[in-house]
Amino acid sequence: MSHRDTKHFMYFVYLLRSLKNNDLYVGSTEDIENRLTKYNAGKVRSTKFYRPWQLLDFESYPARSEAVRREKFLKTGQQKEMLKNKYGHVPK
Repeated sequence: MSHRDTKHFMYFVYLLRSLKNNDLYVGSTEDIENRLTKYNAGKVRSTKFYRPWQLLDFESYPARSEAVRREKFLKTGQQKEMLKNKYGHVPK
């Protein structure tokens, strides 16, 4: 198999801000644009009442496990406080 035939998937950890109440949300996905579209269409039950959402930042990782590990880390107490200081609110 040549290098051109190899699919390289990226996984992303993203930070969203609710334009309704300024809440922050941290998540992970393979497709940020599609995920943001779902959030803003109200197709994600846990976030539909806080839309519209704005993408603030994201990080990319070569493996899903790395992205999920980073997402969990950003949701820990110390990191929540760091994000609060940077963006003004605590992520959910």
